[in-house]
Amino acid sequence: MRRTIMTSAVAVFIAAACLVVLTTANASDTKKAANAKVTFTKDVAPIFFNKCAECHRAGEIAPFSLMSYKESRPWARSIKEKVISKEMPPWHADPNHGAFANDRRLSPKEIETIVAWADNGAVEGNAKDLPPAPKFAEGWNIGKPDVVFKLPEAFPVPATGVVDYKYFNVQTNFTEDKWIQAAEVRADKRLVVHHIIVFVMDKGQQKLLVGWAPGEQPAVMHNGLAKKVPAGATLRFQVHYTPNGTAVNDQSYVGLIFAKEKPKNEMQTMPIMNMRFAIPAGDPNYQVESTFTFKEDGKIHSLMPHMHLRGKDFMYKVTYPDGKSQVILSVPKYDFGWQTYYILKEPVTAPKGTRIDCLAHFDNSKGNKFNPDPGQTVRWGDQTFEEMMIGWMSFTLDKNETKQTTEEPVSQKAGQK
Repeated sequence: MRRTIMTSAVAVFIAAACLVVLTTANASDTKKAANAKVTFTKDVAPIFFNKCAECHRAGEIAPFSLMSYKESRPWARSIKEKVISKEMPPWHADPNHGAFANDRRLSPKEIETIVAWADNGAVEGNAKDLPPAPKFAEGWNIGKPDVVFKLPEAFPVPATGVVDYKYFNVQTNFTEDKWIQAAEVRADKRLVVHHIIVFVMDKGQQKLLVGWAPGEQPAVMHNGLAKKVPAGATLRFQVHYTPNGTAVNDQSYVGLIFAKEKPKNEMQTMPIMNMRFAIPAGDPNYQVESTFTFKEDGKIHSLMPHMHLRGKDFMYKVTYPDGKSQVILSVPKYDFGWQTYYILKEPVTAPKGTRIDCLAHFDNSKGNKFNPDPGQTVRWGDQTFEEMMIGWMSFTLDKNETKQTTEEPVSQKAGQK
């Protein structure tokens, strides 16, 4: 009797195991069949249009376009490798700290879709399934500007050598105060321009309006926020040229879109920086700190770490007047090639007395493949073979807030600064 029961139990167990194996196999087969049906027009193009087209289109920073099947197909294998490694789209913030409105990361499902497409022949699919391609104003990410300001004249960039920062003043000739909802810098000769920063100069004061560097998005303000350019103000262009072997003439420019009505608050941008450091030769993990304390109630809207080739990691920590603290941005693997502005999904409230601490580490060792010279002590300097430590922060002050609101006609894809 006992033997019969045991035999029956074994039989039931074997049957159940077979059922599990069969079910798993069927699920696997179903998944393989689904993956085999992934096409560019129906499945992949929507991802490329939403997450990649801003850079991967004609005239932009990416080396090839993803706006059509013909342009995308030759790169299928490379695209697969980059999305698996999460090198693309570029995003360097630690997901454990902060939530960001401009998060470029692909979802696991999106990565799976692209991989399946590449693994199964990178099929085009039915043309009827292709969604409308995103529309961009020619030469711009923010849309057609209301006004464009160019450098006063083309600057001759030599073929070789080190070029000190160049500064160019451009009169706005505004007869009234202008509120800027969107601003975008365009490098005329991108291959020799490392970065451009445009400042607003008025009555001896200087405020940052917008910047451009590889990976940096245009400045777009939403939710009734804007930057102010006073009547009669001057725009000052700071341009860092890096000769690449060919002499060219550069005449870079900036485009501005005006807010439709007076905003409810003024967005301001400031650096939290430390210029007094000396990174020892060979040091793989040198720490530099900077700090800022709010003297009035405010709100933090966006952040951008800036270092040069030895930059290793960067963190922003907020400490409130009651002693509580939180990390609002951590970039554990800083990439000099992608200067990203991180736009907080929700502004961080900063009551008077709130302290912002920036903590950065630098790798001046031989182990850093980007290190220009690990045998040198490195200090603050403009050139890329020197270093900087800046925690850019865009914020508003509560005292400037009004009850008015403004429209949001500009694409959310650009950055709020």
